[in-house]
Amino acid sequence: VRKRRQLSFEGFIRYMSSEDCSIFKNNRKTVYQDMNHPLCDYFISSSHNTYLISDQLIGPSDLWGYASALLKGCRCLEIDCWDGSNSEPVVYHGHTLTSKILFRSVIQVVDKYAFVASDYPVVLSLENHCSPKQQKVMAEYLESILGDKLLTSTIGDTVVTQLPSPEALKFKILIKNKKVGTIEEGMLRRDLDSRGEIAELSDFENISDEDEADEKAPLPLRSASSKRKSEYIPSTPPRKKAKMRKTKIATALSDLVIYTKSEKFVSFEHSLTNQKCYENNSIGEVQARKFVKHSAKEFVSHTTRFITRIYPKGTRTSSSNYNPQEFWNVGCQMVALNFQTPGVQMELQNGKFLDNGGCGYILKPEFLRNHNSTFTPQNVGRYSNPMSLSIRLISGHQLPPSNLSKTNKADPLVHIEIYGVPEDQAKKKSSVIKSNALSPRWDETFSFTVQVPELALIRFCVEDEVSLVANEFLGQYTLPLLNLSKG
Repeated sequence: VRKRRQLSFEGFIRYMSSEDCSIFKNNRKTVYQDMNHPLCDYFISSSHNTYLISDQLIGPSDLWGYASALLKGCRCLEIDCWDGSNSEPVVYHGHTLTSKILFRSVIQVVDKYAFVASDYPVVLSLENHCSPKQQKVMAEYLESILGDKLLTSTIGDTVVTQLPSPEALKFKILIKNKKVGTIEEGMLRRDLDSRGEIAELSDFENISDEDEADEKAPLPLRSASSKRKSEYIPSTPPRKKAKMRKTKIATALSDLVIYTKSEKFVSFEHSLTNQKCYENNSIGEVQARKFVKHSAKEFVSHTTRFITRIYPKGTRTSSSNYNPQEFWNVGCQMVALNFQTPGVQMELQNGKFLDNGGCGYILKPEFLRNHNSTFTPQNVGRYSNPMSLSIRLISGHQLPPSNLSKTNKADPLVHIEIYGVPEDQAKKKSSVIKSNALSPRWDETFSFTVQVPELALIRFCVEDEVSLVANEFLGQYTLPLLNLSKG
């Protein structure tokens, strides 16, 4: 066939499923964006409770959670630190029965896998419940294990007026934690080596960096009537009135926080007048959703200036995830998800971060970087850049047969979904092809108009119609709309 300069049927099939015919634009498979903007100008692939590999209550904590997230290009990992025995800090989900792993081992795994999938900086978000004594041990481990990879001083000027870029921070690991005083004071302290000190931070009553008092996970409660050892009853602690309390922090750990200082979120107004560019906030999904609904413009203005991390509510005990799209729409950089939980939400996350070579940093659209932007997802106005999209669904090839059907033949259908600003959300579905998983043929065309293609993701999902009310998932592919190859 080759001698006659022809193509066999098998060759054609092989060509159709090769990289040359990939729907994903070839030039987006490597880093192609400008990586010299300040950190807050990027969406950053972020994980929540990275040490958990199943649920949030009794499941195992495992080092594989960290290795696996890093290998998927995740750039912000969460570490819950608690006092352990023999002065060894441990990592687990506090006040639950999840198992414990050593802080030291976590840092060794981070050291090993940090830059396998991407050269760009990794942020370790510490949810720190340790005593000053064990915080000092944490600081020693961070320095001794990570060595030169650990960022311990500013790049260039000591006075920080703008965050550095991912490019400037290549191969660096940053610590995100509470910090005493300014960067300058911390660096002076390091030079003088007055490291054994303990400083106090006055703070509103809050359990941790995550201010999760109102969104903490259910507690294991002992049940008198039950013969089993314990029962899990989701209990939301009563809302306490905020009161001042002192947090003790070891200066040795505090001084390792350079560009990612955790600051309790008070209000957008308060941040605008008081917050420094290297201070960032964590906001729970419930509160963040209210802001998206009622003060989207202020939210966008906030995320143009400060790194903002969103985390799942504590009642998600099964490690379920929220839809990350609504928080990307307002420019939140660190939209943290439970990486161990498959489903649409993680598919959107994985699809979004396929972009820019899968390096874990994606430059936000200009209207989410500009301090004077008036963009809101609900009312895109002059930021609309409409694009018409036509998709012709031709056929399928060797789809997996259904697990549920008796004849082992699927009745496949395809959903095509757009995720983006509210106006762009759309779902269309094909007809069902009966009993043909080998070569179903649809020949259907679907048309969409997308107002803000810069934020849109497109998801193709193939299902088997098991009955009129139930479909079985067969496979999916999600990618950013602007990464779609034509033709």
